Amino acid sequence: MSAPDLHSGIETLASWIVQAKHLVVFTGAGISTESGLPDFRGPDGLWTRRDQGLPPPKFDWSSAEPNQSHLAILELQNMGKLAFLISQNIDNLHLASGINPDILAELHGNLTKLKCRKCGFKCDYYPDFDKCPLCGRELRTSVVNFGDPMPRDEVEKSESHSRHSDLFIVAGSSLVVYPAADMPRIAVQSGAKLVIINRGETPLDEVCHLRFDEAVGEVLVPVVARLHEILGS
Repeated sequence: MSAPDLHSGIETLASWIVQAKHLVVFTGAGISTESGLPDFRGPDGLWTRRDQGLPPPKFDWSSAEPNQSHLAILELQNMGKLAFLISQNIDNLHLASGINPDILAELHGNLTKLKCRKCGFKCDYYPDFDKCPLCGRELRTSVVNFGDPMPRDEVEKSESHSRHSDLFIVAGSSLVVYPAADMPRIAVQSGAKLVIINRGETPLDEVCHLRFDEAVGEVLVPVVARLHEILGS
């Protein structure tokens, strides 16, 4: 969007959030690039470099910290405007920012968590902790690898909140990884307004109601600031 369009888009999105009764935010790798983590299909993304025959970019997951975009979503939670957050990311930055785990679905798992594949018990990662205290089965990383099914409970919660949403914001996802990318489609089919913030095209650009080509922080940060002005908080 050009600068004038960006300003009007921010005004529109802020007003939609004020009116929303059930706001769902959906995040992808593009929200974490400002924390030093690579995305997947950007100019220097993991899959872009792979397709060019290049090695993956160097990065240190453990040193990454929540950035202004993560904190903007946290503000939406603290203002009582965020009903649910769906993330494709495994970097733990939403939880590190202070997001309530009860309103978060991490569809692809979390690098810092272990999970029992039998009973679903989940806990923080400890090197010498390998047995589930509930059923005795092996604890494994909660990260969902290619070919593995996504956690059913996370998917069901995400689908339910997507159906009930009246405003659905995609932040930093190319929406090409399924079934995670089904969530915004479910929201639109259920009557929600769809907003996409992503550098690069997505398969849902033609059906979304508001489209931003900027980085996530360039949109969410001023939107939250505008919300504070509107709500007098």
